[in-house]
Amino acid sequence: MTASWITQGLGRRMTMMFGGLFFAIGAVINGFAENVLMLIIDQVLLGFGIGFANQSIPIYLSEIAPSKYRGALNIMFQLSITIGILVANLLNYFTAKIDGGWGWRLSLGEAVVPGLIFFFGCFFLTDSPNSLLECDKFEEAKEEFNDLAKASEAAKLVQNPWREILTRKYRPQLIFAILIPLFQQLTGMNVFVFYAHVLFKSMGFGNNASLMSALITSIVNFSATLVSIATVDKYGRQTLFLEGGLQMLLCQLVMTVSIASKFGTSGNPGELPLWFSMLVVIAMCVYIAGFAGSIGLRRITVAVNMIFTFCIAQVFTTMLCNLKFGYFIFFAVCVVGMSIFFCKFLPETKGVPIEEMTIVWKNHPRWSKYFVEKDSSFGMGKI
Repeated sequence: MTASWITQGLGRRMTMMFGGLFFAIGAVINGFAENVLMLIIDQVLLGFGIGFANQSIPIYLSEIAPSKYRGALNIMFQLSITIGILVANLLNYFTAKIDGGWGWRLSLGEAVVPGLIFFFGCFFLTDSPNSLLECDKFEEAKEEFNDLAKASEAAKLVQNPWREILTRKYRPQLIFAILIPLFQQLTGMNVFVFYAHVLFKSMGFGNNASLMSALITSIVNFSATLVSIATVDKYGRQTLFLEGGLQMLLCQLVMTVSIASKFGTSGNPGELPLWFSMLVVIAMCVYIAGFAGSIGLRRITVAVNMIFTFCIAQVFTTMLCNLKFGYFIFFAVCVVGMSIFFCKFLPETKGVPIEEMTIVWKNHPRWSKYFVEKDSSFGMGKI
């Protein structure tokens, strides 16, 4: 929420620099932590760093990207996240083998490297025209003025953005700004990311095997994101959402049946055969690929995502212990609801310039009633 105000007041580039700086400082404190207080301060700083980055980077990419390649360039952000997860899991795997028990400091502290690269890299970037106009830097943005200037002037007429977003004419965008990150969490993806080692260990894997399993899923995540970069601007986001939803649903059903047949309701599977463990790992990898290629591709949206990430993290172990294999049925039902919602209500934005995005909503049969033709605050031009 703080980052949204900074993004609007100081620009996307400055917000990204703050994110990199917070992350670098937090990583240093993490590596040298001597007590719980230092760890808490570190987590606060890292949280600000992640929040600032998640807030500013997707907006920046959307504003500077040509409409033809906007989808692919936005997914590059997701690709960078998957690369980071992959590298982190690789480092965790090898630092866990360091004798003396200090490997965790190296694993956590070396995050200062990407933080500093991010911070200093922003010095070589220019702010987007939209951002420059919001900050009243008209001369710097004059080369791409026209429609952007009109849209910027209309935006400045809004006295209270948070109250304005609750009005009827912005209802469609608000609904999707809340529901897309909500669905991201209700697919169960973050459960696998946060607690993959717990899931694999409960299925008979050792500690090192758990780290290796997390590494395997990171590689799948990375590979699937590459595929989505190549296909999103060709087939559109709605198609990827629906295909990913079907893929996740089928994998969750496979995992439900597999775990139910071995664990039952007692939670004691005995000795697990190799084929069973491999089946669960493959199903989980295909599931992660479905997520990374669809809904994994996102001011309010970031806040909702973070809130529900926290909620899912808090209730995971309780739900797993009580629901057992029914835990996957819960997420499967959520995936079905998500897919139906996207199929009926999500407009396709493939190839549409960001300045004209509102016209897509105005032409949608479900959302057109929320728009008044005489309202000049909506997008300019025609599709």
